Amino acid sequence: MHVFKVTKYDPAHFGDRGYFGPEDCRSDHGPLEAAYLAAVEAFAEDTGVTELTIREPEVAGFVNFGLEPNVDGHGLIGLFPADLTGYHDGARVPLATGVALVRAMLRDNGAWCRLEVDGRFFVHVGYDQYMYIGSSEPCDDAVGRVSALGLFPVPFGESPYDPYFNELEVPRPADDAFWAELTQLALDRETVVLEEVYVGNASRWHRLRAADVPAIRDELTPRARLVVWPELNEDVVAELRTLDDSDLVTIVWEDRDGRITHFWADGEDRPAITVHLAKAKSAMVLSGYADDYDPLLMAVLPDDDGVVRVRRSK
Repeated sequence: MHVFKVTKYDPAHFGDRGYFGPEDCRSDHGPLEAAYLAAVEAFAEDTGVTELTIREPEVAGFVNFGLEPNVDGHGLIGLFPADLTGYHDGARVPLATGVALVRAMLRDNGAWCRLEVDGRFFVHVGYDQYMYIGSSEPCDDAVGRVSALGLFPVPFGESPYDPYFNELEVPRPADDAFWAELTQLALDRETVVLEEVYVGNASRWHRLRAADVPAIRDELTPRARLVVWPELNEDVVAELRTLDDSDLVTIVWEDRDGRITHFWADGEDRPAITVHLAKAKSAMVLSGYADDYDPLLMAVLPDDDGVVRVRRSK
C-alpha cells in the first residue's frame, strides 16, 4: 500500500517540540475542511474506488477526547436512519457517504470508523486533523491535486490507526452452538437479557425467554457483538447499594413500559442516579472495568458464510 499522511500542517513547521505553525487543531468547517474531503475523493478516484466499507464504527461514548463537542446524532443525521440502520461493521456505502463520514470525524461530531476497500484503499481520521490515506496505486495525480488545494500529502510508512498494530483476537462466533447455549440459559433462568452492541458505545437490550430466541436471531444488526446478562433486579434500591462512589458503571434499567435502556455514570453521581431511576421497574449495575466484566455469554455475529470478520483488540 502507498500510504500518505494528509494534513494542513506544513512539514517545515515541525521542530523538536512538535508543530509550531499557524494552523489550529480544529476543523475550520470551511475551505480547509473542504480540501480534506476533496483529498479523499481524489485518492479514491486515482484508485478506482466508488464504494467504501465501514469498519469498527463507533458513536460518542462516556468520555470525549475530541477538541470540539459532540453533537446530537453523532454527525450521522441525514446519512442513516435514526436507528442507525446501515451504519455497522462491514456495511458498504457510496463514496459520497464515506466523505460525509470523514467530515463528521474531522468535526469530532461523535461518529468514528475506518473506511476501507479490502487490500486496495483506506481512510483513517485521527485526532487534531491528521488523516491517513492508503492506496494500492501510487496516486501521483491525486498527490498533485491535493497539494494544489493547500494540503500536504506526505508519504508515510503505515497508518497509526491500522488495526493490525493491536493484538487481535478471534471472537466466538454466534453460531448454532451459541444459540443453543443461550436457549438453554433462558430455559434454566426463565429469562435473560441480551445486549446487542451494534456499534461501539451503543447497545440495544432484549429480554429473552427461550421461545423468543429464534425471532430475535433474525433481527440483529450484522456483525453485532452479543453479550448475555442475568435478568435485571426488581429491587432497584438494593441494586444501587452495589455501586461504589469510585465506580465507573453502566446502569441498565427498565422503565414502566418495559423498555430497557442504559446510561454511563460515575459512582459520585449517586444522587442523580437515584432520581433518574425513581420510576424504574428493575435495574442492573455493570462495572466499567475490564477485570470485573463477567457476562454469562459473549459472541459476535458471523457473516452469512459463517466467517467472523469483526476485528477485536485483546
